[in-house]
Amino acid sequence: MSSRRYDTVSFLSDFGHGTDAVGIIKSIMRDLAPDVVVIDIAHDITPFDVRAASLALARAVPYLPEGIIITSVDPGAGGSRRVVAVEIAGGAGIVIGPDNGLIATGVALAGGADRAVVLDRDEHHLASPGATFAARDVMAPVAAALCRGVDLFAVGTEIDAATLLPSVVPIPREENGGLSCEVIWVDRFGNCQLNVSVDDLATVWGTAPERARVSWADNVRNLRITTSYADLGAGALGLVVDSTGLLSLSLDRASAARELGIGEGEGVLVTPSDEQGVTVPVTLRA
Repeated sequence: MSSRRYDTVSFLSDFGHGTDAVGIIKSIMRDLAPDVVVIDIAHDITPFDVRAASLALARAVPYLPEGIIITSVDPGAGGSRRVVAVEIAGGAGIVIGPDNGLIATGVALAGGADRAVVLDRDEHHLASPGATFAARDVMAPVAAALCRGVDLFAVGTEIDAATLLPSVVPIPREENGGLSCEVIWVDRFGNCQLNVSVDDLATVWGTAPERARVSWADNVRNLRITTSYADLGAGALGLVVDSTGLLSLSLDRASAARELGIGEGEGVLVTPSDEQGVTVPVTLRA
């Protein structure tokens, strides 16, 4: 059965670049679908970190071209978890990956699932002596088949998209007039991204704030909300609206994570500021 064809595969994994895994996947794609371009989203995800992979996919989805997306961060490889393919955006894309919460946020950002299948049709898989390399043996050959125009329902058995595991990315919750949130990502510059936006704050407080009171562990800071790191001023900590629209605890040209001793998973409470026009400097370490 023939469906639409795709000429691009976007690839996200925790394989790193020090092994042969990424090259093998690309070689399979080259062999089975030679006209397809493979785009590397990222391969340096911390091993087994499904949440980090989910966030990376969510950041990338709005900018990826039409086509297939292979996502392989799979602590349950070879176990009972399903490998699935989910059609999105009216067929403009298909996301392939383990059913472990990785793909849920990306699928939601693309408008939700249209059709979904579990990849259980062995005729579209590579023969393998073991079951621990699903990206090689299942995802890559299925992606190649879909690129060639094989229909989604020909590579797997239809499932209800509502049965897919939900996102592993936490959402903020209201608490004592504020929002209880979390550091969900620390980028390579040390900016600490929170799972909260200015719009979230405005929904709870009734207005878009220019400042907020931020509490974590034994620390309390009243911080200005800005749209660039340079607006913070040298040595000043603030909340920056980052490129994804979320708020990040940031320092201008310094690592907020290092200076504050804060990392991913840290709980943070954001409440209305009780100060106006006050900037709290941070003494940078040598």
